[in-house]
Amino acid sequence: MIRRVSSAVVAVIVLVLTACAGAPPPPPAGPTSAPAQSTTVPAAVRPDAITAPAATVAISSATVSPPTGKAGASNELILATTTSTQDSGLLDAILPNFEQKYNAKVKVVAVGTGEALKLGENGDADVVLVHARAKEDAFVAAGYGINRQDVMYNDFVIVGPADDPAGIKEMTDAAEAFKKIADAQALFISRGDDSGTHTKEKSIWAAAAITPTGEWYASAGQGMGAVLTMAEERNGYTLTDRGTYLARKAEGYSLPILVEGDQRLFNPYGVILVNPERYPSVNVDLGNKFIEWLISPETQKTIGEFGKDQLGEALFVPDSKPWHEAQH
Repeated sequence: MIRRVSSAVVAVIVLVLTACAGAPPPPPAGPTSAPAQSTTVPAAVRPDAITAPAATVAISSATVSPPTGKAGASNELILATTTSTQDSGLLDAILPNFEQKYNAKVKVVAVGTGEALKLGENGDADVVLVHARAKEDAFVAAGYGINRQDVMYNDFVIVGPADDPAGIKEMTDAAEAFKKIADAQALFISRGDDSGTHTKEKSIWAAAAITPTGEWYASAGQGMGAVLTMAEERNGYTLTDRGTYLARKAEGYSLPILVEGDQRLFNPYGVILVNPERYPSVNVDLGNKFIEWLISPETQKTIGEFGKDQLGEALFVPDSKPWHEAQH
């Protein structure tokens, strides 16, 4: 009896195994999601000799998140740049030409200079366009970037309340103006974000031998446009690049320029390719094309004319080597 039951069990097992072996394999799984779509002064005459500010080394952006993953597909360029190039409207004016010429998409990540360089250090961008020369030089020296090129410049200005409680109007020494603001304990709104503007501000406080602290000194941790709004709403002083200020002034911004023209307020911009030897994911071909296009006499001419039609004056001054060579 036991032998019959065992034989029956064996027969059942054989039938099951045979059925499984003959079953067709399941179809391959399709993609779970669609492929990701790419997205996209009057400045003082450049000083003949300018000393870059001493390197002083985080801006958060409420609206922009750093990219993740590979730094760019073949037709996409990730540009880490400052809020001033975006808030001034310059990028909207010039980038469509590059995208059309190279059938490409430029994804702009607009943050402070410190954060833009950090994106480059992490390999999360292809190109950086920033304005803090000492930090740019350190970025290249550390092996994070190559092919740095001068692009343009404008200047910084100090804006503040029309009634000017600190009495700095028409001063030409930015450090002395900062000292008077501190002495008066008049409200000053700082970028507080390790941006190029914040770096410049800190260098001016250092020149004035002042460490700003107290209720009168507010660190915003925001971009230039947001800080200008805060200064206007709270009737305070702040340091701003002229380009962003003029763009906001055209929209009805009320705070006047009180201090300008100091050589310390010179504001040069540079473009750098993230080092592809350190990060093979960098879109080196499109990145080099972007730099070549940005510093070309044609694009430099567009940069030099930007703002004249609507604001009555240029927001930036062309400064690339090819531009200067073309003028001779």
